[in-house]
Amino acid sequence: MTDPAPLVLIHGHPFDHTMWTPQIEAFSGDRRVIAPDLRGYGANPVLPGVTEFPDFARDVAALLDELRVEAAVLAGLSMGGQIVMDFQRQFPDRVRGLVLADTFPAPETPEGARTRNAMADRLLREGMRGYADEVLEKMVAPYADARVKEHVHGMMTATSPEGAAAALRARALRPDYRDLLTRVKVPALVVVGTDDEYTPVSDAEAMHAALPDSELLVVPGAAHMPNLERPEEFNAALAAFLTRFTSSPS
Repeated sequence: MTDPAPLVLIHGHPFDHTMWTPQIEAFSGDRRVIAPDLRGYGANPVLPGVTEFPDFARDVAALLDELRVEAAVLAGLSMGGQIVMDFQRQFPDRVRGLVLADTFPAPETPEGARTRNAMADRLLREGMRGYADEVLEKMVAPYADARVKEHVHGMMTATSPEGAAAALRARALRPDYRDLLTRVKVPALVVVGTDDEYTPVSDAEAMHAALPDSELLVVPGAAHMPNLERPEEFNAALAAFLTRFTSSPS
């Protein structure tokens, strides 16, 4: 019997691979779990210039090549979800399934692009702490467990301002993935927290409607990071979804 399909976990901004700790712990015993730090985040160094989403996706593909993983289930949250969508665009034959959490497929608006570039400039001037203080209770709900808040705030303040700024500029340039979703041929799981202000439930419902074969999980009592805020509910849905991928061709 062959091994279950590997699970690749792509973190959001401005975090690192440890945002997936509850999922790494829950699923590593049954299958190969790959949770990298994206370029410019965590232990992965910042490179000159702007790393656009296609670049991030190619980084993931290169890592899978290095690990000799032919295809996998890819899961991403927020910016990580958009990178997963770009991976699907570039490497559809390497995708067994998609998990899109608290993300959306539309391109940036001109106003949004200006806002992201202005924030990138601010992070380079001021560093991460002020930004982290301001957005913490939008990343996770105000009522989230104090340990979860501490983890999320710690990830944000540990992120390199240069890496965060480069990714913000990339987000301002992101492609439109809406038509892509209608052509996805693999199963998908769409997840969103009920109190997510960044990517509201309506965005998740639209993705669920666009994807030909998808399930939708709306997680109560969570904001933008339900995998950390409500890990039991998130993991239960992910475990059920992963039963569809009992073996890997790699």
